[in-house]
Amino acid sequence: MALQDTLRALADPIRREILSLLKGGRLSAGDIASHFDVTGASISRHLSVLKEADLIRDTREGKFIYYDLNTSVLEDIMLWISELKGDSTYAEKSET
Repeated sequence: MALQDTLRALADPIRREILSLLKGGRLSAGDIASHFDVTGASISRHLSVLKEADLIRDTREGKFIYYDLNTSVLEDIMLWISELKGDSTYAEKSET
């Protein structure tokens, strides 16, 4: 996964909102789509971009696919940003 893929995925407000929804736990694509006034195909594309950036994972259960956050990628981004800022506090916490 390239950093530019992650940042591109995070650039879209709908994708950021999807990540916020998933903070509460895993959701199906239908559950996610019910929060937005866009087509199912659009939500599917947003989920695909988030998955390609490794920000979310999917699990198939029967005929449903559930999505949940991949927090390790978010932690890597936070570490990178804190290093850019020269903030050693977060870097020290992530090493423990």
